[in-house]
Amino acid sequence: MWKVDELLPYRLGGLLYTPALNTGIVKKIRDRAYPALTALAFCLEDSIQDAALPQAEQALAESLTALAGAPSRPLLFVRVRTPRHLERVHRLLGDREDILTGYILPKFDLSNGEEYVRLVKAFNEGRSTPLYMMPTLESGMIAEPGSRTSMLLRVKRILDSLRGCVLNVRVGGNDFCNLYGLRRSVHQSIYDIGVIRDILMDILQVLSADYVVSGPVWEYFGTDPRGPWAEGLRAELALDRLNGFVGKTAVHPVQLPVICQELRVSREDYEDARQILGWSGEGLGVARSAKGSRMNEVKCHTKWAERICKLAEVYGVREEGEA
Repeated sequence: MWKVDELLPYRLGGLLYTPALNTGIVKKIRDRAYPALTALAFCLEDSIQDAALPQAEQALAESLTALAGAPSRPLLFVRVRTPRHLERVHRLLGDREDILTGYILPKFDLSNGEEYVRLVKAFNEGRSTPLYMMPTLESGMIAEPGSRTSMLLRVKRILDSLRGCVLNVRVGGNDFCNLYGLRRSVHQSIYDIGVIRDILMDILQVLSADYVVSGPVWEYFGTDPRGPWAEGLRAELALDRLNGFVGKTAVHPVQLPVICQELRVSREDYEDARQILGWSGEGLGVARSAKGSRMNEVKCHTKWAERICKLAEVYGVREEGEA
């Protein structure tokens, strides 16, 4: 059974989606045009019209061939459409699949989850390193309020059957919004939309104790790093972090530095996390925090501390007063 590298799910940062037809991204990667780019998804699903799918698949194959010789590259993923499409892309890519970190599996639910898992398990037979999957929860079946919790528990059991290959669980915020004909403005967060907030909270409640779950896409971008789009992104990232999401889906490269900056941990959190993980309380289970302004309790805060230290190792520590 595979075991996920404990830091790898945290290294995704802002996962940048690009249509597989975007062959220009290869030069950007080679030229290191986006220093904050840690992970890239070539999308063959919603960003590609049905008639253009064969062209996009060929472009994907060519891009991966070109990137195979790149001196450095981000973690690479391919977003497919269905289990049958996953199987077709797997055959198409052949050895080129070796530079992939894994596949993104859209609209993952009870209708396709077991088939997705069967295929990923088959792909991994004989491999020295795992080919990961990142299921995306975004379908109407997941959103259905009357059966949501039981549905999510059944989905979790499917994921648990191949847990070592589940790198990250993703959520489709825009897909959920589309079910209800809703859309947030640049001055609002996804948490302001009550029906969507409830879906996201249920997903976190069932899955975040055992899996890293990534935050929903922020669809706004611009040229001014202090503009409303960036302020809105920072505000939503703060709420993501508070509620248990790690990382975020990005739709434009300008979002990446903001996401990476917000994934840094505060000096106070970092020092408290280190205190908790290196506990020496001489029989006591509680102590003053590093700044003396809150209580640290080893039995209650250990899992939080582990997450903080992983984020600090990957993204660094934000000093007091630093933007």
